[in-house]
Amino acid sequence: MLAGIVPASAAKLLADFVYLRDIDPTIQQDIRYAGSNNFVGRPLPRYEAAECIVRRDVGLRLQAAQTELRPRGLSLKMLDCYRPVRAVAEMLAWSEDGVETTAGRRYTPGVAKRDLFRLGYIAVRSSHSTGAALDLTLVELAADNSAVFDPAKDYADCTAPAALRAPEGSVDMGTGYDCFDVKAHTAARDLTPEQRRWRNELVTVMARQGFVNYAREWWHFSLPGAGATTYVFPIRPRR
Repeated sequence: MLAGIVPASAAKLLADFVYLRDIDPTIQQDIRYAGSNNFVGRPLPRYEAAECIVRRDVGLRLQAAQTELRPRGLSLKMLDCYRPVRAVAEMLAWSEDGVETTAGRRYTPGVAKRDLFRLGYIAVRSSHSTGAALDLTLVELAADNSAVFDPAKDYADCTAPAALRAPEGSVDMGTGYDCFDVKAHTAARDLTPEQRRWRNELVTVMARQGFVNYAREWWHFSLPGAGATTYVFPIRPRR
């Protein structure tokens, strides 16, 4: 797993990587692994700030997608961008620890966490660690997106109707983010026409900028050929 990794001392946030806010501050961000609103239930290692970091060419393509969406009253919303290798290892350890919790089951309503690696939901090596993979959704700018996550609330699982799930502050894609279920597969059949339309919209706007969707996760996109090296440097506050 450590092959091809660049040490933190060599992986400075210089020419290849940028804070997305420096390219397009209008793109919304809710970096979920920097807090507790995620399937692990706590901030992941090396997420020292809730900031989207990407390769510069990835950021410019996201800016182009945002430019297309904003006149239509829409915005991209980033849920995860560059992911340090240490955080990826923490996800794998979580999936193998054998402990099932009520909060965790919201994300795995139909599968045991020990099977997430085998089913392709969690990987030993993540393309996020190259800076060329993204998790994101769409937001209607005119909608009421004010609801916030309450860690003390007993939300329904990620496949439930949007009104019962943890709030996403985005359009209804049919499941919540990081939902380890067949309903989260991009081409899932058990969707309303509106949910299908939103998924198609996201895939289409991202494809126009060269991004490829991962079929098991409607939210996950990567830029082919953008780099194979994985990095360990932390996500620090933008200055």
